[in-house]
Amino acid sequence: MHPFVNTAVRAARKAGEVIVRGLARFEGVETATKGLNDFVTNIDRNAEAEIIGILKTAYPHHAFLAEESGASGNSDTTWIIDPLDGTTNFMHGFPQFAVSIACKVRDRIEHAVIYDPLRQEIFTASKGGGAYLDNRRLRVSKQRTLQGSLIATGFPFRENLHHLDAYMAMLKTVMLSAAGVRRPGAASLDLAYVAAGRVDGFWEFGLKAWDTAAGTLMVREAGGLVGTLDGGEYRQNGNIIAGNPRVFMGLIQALGPHLPEELREAAHELALKEVAAQAQAAIAASQDGDEG
Repeated sequence: MHPFVNTAVRAARKAGEVIVRGLARFEGVETATKGLNDFVTNIDRNAEAEIIGILKTAYPHHAFLAEESGASGNSDTTWIIDPLDGTTNFMHGFPQFAVSIACKVRDRIEHAVIYDPLRQEIFTASKGGGAYLDNRRLRVSKQRTLQGSLIATGFPFRENLHHLDAYMAMLKTVMLSAAGVRRPGAASLDLAYVAAGRVDGFWEFGLKAWDTAAGTLMVREAGGLVGTLDGGEYRQNGNIIAGNPRVFMGLIQALGPHLPEELREAAHELALKEVAAQAQAAIAASQDGDEG
């Protein structure tokens, strides 16, 4: 395991201890509202401080982009941190939240850790080195079509509520095709579950870098694809689709007709041909791996 990953795992576990202790004494936690359905607590800040403290001690010259404290430092290496992804779940005692840490070198995500402190599951990935749950190599599912698949999603909120009608049309389309749709409430874990084959695909509006940086690397390292809602390149901000290659393409085709015009960043014939070529290459690589 790369030293960056080892350090991030240690930081994620320490943050997880803060979160679990906070859950046990939840009634005494001071809270503050920061927008509809999105709350920040002292637990977020304390967990983030633990992560940054450990990473800064190991790598004092690195930069940080964290959900609570924002951007700091100036370096080609940036740690992207969500200390408690699924804050609303945490606030209600709903057991689906995680710590997400990614390491970006220049413009590329190189390492990732997602930690579920209640299940004590550690998901890790390094660019070119694969994705793992503990010591087990992860691969996306082998589901061949959107029909019969299990899909995760997230509801629009805050500044994305004006897309709610479009989202509901998408949800209806997927519900009529898939075996089931789940909305667990923590995007980092949704992406980790795509990588682990626990769900076949995922889509959501309006995510930020700290929501997705770690999870997108895991999906790709597990043989999956990640893009925007119309098949463009996902740049760690905005609207996302992820899945195994076949379900990824199925979601693009299913969601595309309902995509608002202002969100059509790459919806043209060339872009879709490029996405289809990527999907075919990923499918071929997966089949070669199975044969090996």
